[in-house]
Amino acid sequence: MAPPRTPRRRQRLLHWFRSRSLRSRLTFLSAAAVAVAIALSALACWFIVEKQLYDQVRTDLANATVPSAARVPLLLCYPTAEQALANQPTSATSENSIAVARDTQFVVANPTGVCLPPNATKAIVVQPGDTAGFRLKNGQSIIRDGRFTDGTPAVVRISLTHSVSGPALLMVATSTQPVEESLQGLAILLGAVSAGGILLAAIAGRLVARSSLKPVDQLTDAVEHIARTEEVGTTIPVNGHDEIARLSTSFNSMSTALANSRERQTRLIADAGHELRTPLTSLRTNVDLLIRSNDTGRPLPAATKTKLLGNMKAQMQELTVLIGDLLQLSRPDTPKSGPAPTVVALHELAGRAVERAKLRGPGLVFETDTEPWYVHGDAAGLERAVINLLDNAVKYSPPGGTIDVRLHRGVLTVRDHGPGIPPDELQYVFDRFWRSPSSRQLPGSGLGLSIVAQSVREAGGEVTLGPAADGGPGALATVRLPGGPAPE
Repeated sequence: MAPPRTPRRRQRLLHWFRSRSLRSRLTFLSAAAVAVAIALSALACWFIVEKQLYDQVRTDLANATVPSAARVPLLLCYPTAEQALANQPTSATSENSIAVARDTQFVVANPTGVCLPPNATKAIVVQPGDTAGFRLKNGQSIIRDGRFTDGTPAVVRISLTHSVSGPALLMVATSTQPVEESLQGLAILLGAVSAGGILLAAIAGRLVARSSLKPVDQLTDAVEHIARTEEVGTTIPVNGHDEIARLSTSFNSMSTALANSRERQTRLIADAGHELRTPLTSLRTNVDLLIRSNDTGRPLPAATKTKLLGNMKAQMQELTVLIGDLLQLSRPDTPKSGPAPTVVALHELAGRAVERAKLRGPGLVFETDTEPWYVHGDAAGLERAVINLLDNAVKYSPPGGTIDVRLHRGVLTVRDHGPGIPPDELQYVFDRFWRSPSSRQLPGSGLGLSIVAQSVREAGGEVTLGPAADGGPGALATVRLPGGPAPE
């Protein structure tokens, strides 16, 4: 037995539909939707008109006044309706035809057969079920669909009457041929209107699809331009507030973000190259000096050589720190890019950072006041951030100065008593490689506070740096991290 072909045909139809362009699919769907709507409307209109016309014919027939069989003086009766019609005079015609029948299967008015009035030109086809009319009461009638003996469709009214020979059925019929012709004309008209509506819908759908997909074409051109030239930052015009406009806005945002990312990457590489150039140049100078002293046979004095080697070690340490900072900043600014977050005891982390800061500023006074606070984040990154804040405070504190470290309800503050930060430079303190003009002679790469901002942001917090709250000298760094006084 061969497998059914319907699923295969459906699959081929779906494959053909999906292989079309979006514009073609929108045109087809819009035309199909309009076609279904027009077809349903046309069918509903046709059935409504049909019902109204036939109901009107039945109403007119029911209200029509016809003579009773007793008032028809001449009833020409023959064995069959055909014979009765064949023997009728042809000089006159009648719009309606009357047949009288008794309660018998063949519906006869008397033993002779079917009786017709004079000048009748056609007879009604009588059905066996018409004998139910003998059970009608006075004033009652039956309306049914029927036909004449020549095949013309009609609506038949059956009522009970009394003739000279006894009870009889008086049957009156009205032709429905004009109604059917009107319905046929209406069907042709509705079909033509439907075909024209579908054609117009297809044209309108094509125009609407072309207009609606114009932003998509622009978006496609922009994407292809970026893929071909790698020129990120290209945007397209946005009109309206619909889904296409939202898509265009999202593309523009993505393109701008990519352009900014590339710009930051380029700036990072340029700044890193600039920062690496100084220690590398110094290292190369010192190495060249050592090589030249060995090549010329004039060794450097021991003190000079020791100082030279110390400078080289310090420069190597500076390079190591700078490379570590660059690796830290090379991660994307998203929480998912780093290690999995863990529960971190911020007060313990701050205590360890203070102990390390004391080694770097032996003459400074550290006043600490911390409360237990637990956060979710990268322990190493957060500890590096706190150490960088303390290193910044140590760097700018005067000899014998005081550094205040406080931790209360998730707010960590580090305050020094140095020269502070000029108001016009506060907006740049967390930028990569930015260093205040007044402190460029101090050691550092300008990446410490950038690492602080990134680590705190990854932990879901925020960091600020500004003047001291009491108006005194120094700067105040504030870190806010979400968490609680107990581990969760």
